[in-house]
Amino acid sequence: MKKFMFVVVVLMGAFFFFWGRDLNKIEVIRVGTECDYAPQNWEEDRQTNSNVPLANKEGFYAEGYDIQVAKFVAGALGAKLEVKKIAWSDLLPALNRREIDAVFSGMLDTAERREVAAFTTPYEVKKTEYAVVVNTKSRYVVRRRIDDFAGASFIAQAGTNLDAAIDQIPGAVHMPGAETVPETLAKVINNEVDGLVIDVDAGRSYEKTYPNLKLIRFPEGHGFTIGYTGVCAAVRKKDTHLLEKINGVLSSLSPRDRQRLMDATVAREWENLRQY
Repeated sequence: MKKFMFVVVVLMGAFFFFWGRDLNKIEVIRVGTECDYAPQNWEEDRQTNSNVPLANKEGFYAEGYDIQVAKFVAGALGAKLEVKKIAWSDLLPALNRREIDAVFSGMLDTAERREVAAFTTPYEVKKTEYAVVVNTKSRYVVRRRIDDFAGASFIAQAGTNLDAAIDQIPGAVHMPGAETVPETLAKVINNEVDGLVIDVDAGRSYEKTYPNLKLIRFPEGHGFTIGYTGVCAAVRKKDTHLLEKINGVLSSLSPRDRQRLMDATVAREWENLRQY
């Protein structure tokens, strides 16, 4: 009888504990990002009122457009945001190992990635556009169409759609991809390769940062063909509740608000660069 009463008391306690809680509430969102692809995401070594501490790298902070969107989502859901720096190639594996709950890292929702993760609606400011970056002293600096680069050697970050896009350049030499974008930039700056395939927003940022780099955009119909929706957050395929919650928040973020977030992010990026 005493044992029975003990079980009843435990069950009643559990009932009243959970009855007073919102079982659908998300307490914490653990986000993974590369921290190496400005203005989408980058790393800082001092705290500001806009960046977020890196949970797996003490004394360092995550900043960028991806981070600001993740902060907006977490705030709207009343959840704590935890950010981890993870190498690009390990972001989706880390997601499926349950080390993080979502990826906010300038990631496109390709068919291949949709096989291992679910993607939100796009949160980028505008449609993704690819371009190339060359050295200002390169003979290719005056080229204006994608088919003007026959014989040129190109590089991009390994394991990305940027790397795959090199094969759309007729006659180009596809060099082995590098692990990070800064590594690819160094090869262009040092004239080890002729060019780099890059997203336009990132390309603008690097062109301003490095005086010896030139961004080349292509006229419509003479550039890259991109069959992707846009930059999205990724979650585990079974996390439909989290997916719905994030999409609900993103639907409330107007195009104007997204542009404001991006403009403010770029301004902070430049302020950060001036301090070094």
